[in-house]
Amino acid sequence: MVSSSNKTPSSKCSAPTMLALVSPHSSRTVRGKRSSPGNDVSVRCLQVFESRCAMTQPMSTCYRHPNNRAGVSCQRCNRSICGSCMTPASVGFQCPECIKGTAKKSPVIRFSEMRAGRPIVTEVLIALNVVGIIAVVATGGSLFNGGGTATEKGMTLGQGVIWNAFAPNRGIAQLIGVAYGEWWRIITGGFLHSGLLHFGMNMLLLYLLGKQLEPLLGRARFAALYVACLVGGSFGALLVSPTVGTVGASGAVFGLMGAAVVAQRWSGIDVWRNGIGGLVVINLLLTFAVPGIAIGAHIGGLVIGVAVGALVFALDSAVRSPWAGTAACIAITVALWVGCLMTASRVVN
Repeated sequence: MVSSSNKTPSSKCSAPTMLALVSPHSSRTVRGKRSSPGNDVSVRCLQVFESRCAMTQPMSTCYRHPNNRAGVSCQRCNRSICGSCMTPASVGFQCPECIKGTAKKSPVIRFSEMRAGRPIVTEVLIALNVVGIIAVVATGGSLFNGGGTATEKGMTLGQGVIWNAFAPNRGIAQLIGVAYGEWWRIITGGFLHSGLLHFGMNMLLLYLLGKQLEPLLGRARFAALYVACLVGGSFGALLVSPTVGTVGASGAVFGLMGAAVVAQRWSGIDVWRNGIGGLVVINLLLTFAVPGIAIGAHIGGLVIGVAVGALVFALDSAVRSPWAGTAACIAITVALWVGCLMTASRVVN
C-alpha cells in the first residue's frame, strides 16, 4: 500500500493491483476516488503510479501472430499465444507446436480412446460359432459330446484315414486332412466344438475380450487379428499333433487374450491388477492339466496373438494408419496359412 505522505510513489511496479490511498486529512481509505479537497495529492500520486506501471509493462504478443495480443502462455513451453493458437489441454492451454509434439509421442491406440459402439464383428463371430454347434447336432453329433459328420468333415486335421466299414479287410480307405487338399479345415475347425460346455466357455471369453479389443482396434483390424490368431492356433495344432483332429475357437481366443495383454501394457495398465494376466495363467494351467486339450492350438494362438498385437500397436504408433495394422495381420495370416499346408504335408511316422 502507498500512503499519501510526503514520500512519492516508487516507479517499481511491484504493488498490488488494488491501491489504497490514505488522505492526510482523514483516516478513511479511498480507492482512486476524491472524497475531499484534501485528497487531490493522493489522486495525483495514483495517476502517476498507474502511468509508470503502464510504461514498464509492454503488451505481450503471440509468438506466431505478432500483431495479435497474447491471452495466455502455453502450459508446456511457456510461450505467449493468442486466442487462435490456444488449444485446451488437461491443465491450461497449449500452443500448436506442443500439441503436434504430444501427438507424435503418444500412440493412437489406447484404452482411454476406445470408440463407443456395438461390437458387430464379435457378435458375427459368435453367431458363426452358433451355426457350427447347430451343424454338429444336425449331422448326428451330440449337444454335449460333439461329433457328427460336420466334425468329421470340418475339424482341423493334417493327415487322417477313414476306413470303409463295408470292406475293412480290403484296405479301402479315404485319406482326409489338410495334406490331401482339404485346406478349409484350417478355418472350419475353429467354428466347431466338442459339446455345449466347450462352446459356452469359448464364447464367453470371446464376448468379453471382443468387447474390449474391437472398439479399441476398430472392426477391420479386430477381424484381421482374430483370423490371424485362428490360423495361428491351427498351425500350432498341425505342428504338435498333425494326425489328431482338433475343434474349437480356443486357439483364436487364446490369441485375443495375448493381444489384450499387449494392449493393456501399451496403455500403461497393470495386467495383474486388471485380471487379464491371471486369466492367461489359469487357462495355461488348464491347458496342461486337463487331458484331451489341444496344447498346440492354445500355445500357437497365444504366441501369434502377442506377436501380432505388438506389431499392430507398434505400426499404429509409427505409421498412424489403421490400415497398416490390418495389412500386417493379413500378411501374417497368409504366411501362417502356407505354414499350415507345409506342416500338414510333412511325412508322419
